Amino acid sequence: MFEYFTGPKYIWNMGVSATLNSGGQIFEVDKASRPAREAADVDSGAPLFLQGWKAVADDLAEQAKEAEAAGHLRTAGQKWFRSGVYVCQAERMLSESMPERRAFYQQALDAMQKTFDLIDPNTSRVEVPFEGDSLPAYFTKAVGTDGLAPTVVMWNGLDSTKEHMYTSGWPSEMSQRGYNVLQVDCPGSGEALRFRGLKARISTEDWAKACVDYLEGRDDVDTGRIGLVGWSLGGYYVPRAAAFEKRLAYAVAWGANHNWGEVQRGRLEREGENPVPHYWEHVLWVWGFEGKTPQEFVEFADDVHLNGIVEKITCPFLIAHGEGDRQINVKYAHQSYDQAVNSPKRTLRLFTAEEGATEHIGLDHLSHVGNYISDWIDDTLAGT
Repeated sequence: MFEYFTGPKYIWNMGVSATLNSGGQIFEVDKASRPAREAADVDSGAPLFLQGWKAVADDLAEQAKEAEAAGHLRTAGQKWFRSGVYVCQAERMLSESMPERRAFYQQALDAMQKTFDLIDPNTSRVEVPFEGDSLPAYFTKAVGTDGLAPTVVMWNGLDSTKEHMYTSGWPSEMSQRGYNVLQVDCPGSGEALRFRGLKARISTEDWAKACVDYLEGRDDVDTGRIGLVGWSLGGYYVPRAAAFEKRLAYAVAWGANHNWGEVQRGRLEREGENPVPHYWEHVLWVWGFEGKTPQEFVEFADDVHLNGIVEKITCPFLIAHGEGDRQINVKYAHQSYDQAVNSPKRTLRLFTAEEGATEHIGLDHLSHVGNYISDWIDDTLAGT
């Protein structure tokens, strides 16, 4: 993985790689990151990191406004897009208790909407009805399809949002291949967590039912070809959902997460890399355990696993994982694959350091793992 920062700054380096693989420009990323480059660690350097990234995002937003006023709409849309990229990557680094966090996230939402308005009318904001509330989502329509199109539901993980999914470029790639893509802020993530207080839960099939029900009510979805893809903690969410929601045509774990509860016990012993600063504060927020201790939480998290679950998957199932994933050990990919014995097409694809995409969810070479997943879905649905 490209490591811009030296020292104990895995979290920042992962963010830089993710940004550069999600439409960020190297000059702007360097300009944003340079103020924090000499910081001793991510905790002491957090104010400098935020200051640098916000300054670049704000400057781009001003440039976008000037371009739009001059009638240069494509230029404006591209600048809004990159401003949103930098905001959503930097917002991950903030503590949940920081009062500016939600306003900063709103800045990303606003930038994405300007992007849709100016350069991507194919994508729109939608709401997925869910238990008396709704899950905020983006819907990217299939290109070149007048009638019903196969549709991918995309879920995020512990700290990502639908903005990360959109800016990754994968929904656009799938759209060009003739798929609709529904990018959802599930409970415990994005707007669902920040503005609606919806928390993560073990029974992710509840969210899957809501997503499929919503898609079945649209007039542009081939309801017999709805699949589910999830990255990071989505590698738990998706297989769990696919085990019980039988309307899914396939399931993809973009990064395995077979026994997330076991991983949390390892985190208590400082095993593996954390995905975000303020790790335990973030985890307790996501799962609704504010005011509890990490030790109390892991007693609950022991049940966040797929043992006895993936055997129930009866649709095609892909597990894509990096051999060098420093957050989730590759052994969990093997566990999911070995136990998914009732899937009619189970596939395990491991990515090596030599080819890239070996880090967490392939963020070091995101398009490489994304293309493999796209091709696998194409091949799986061929002739259906």
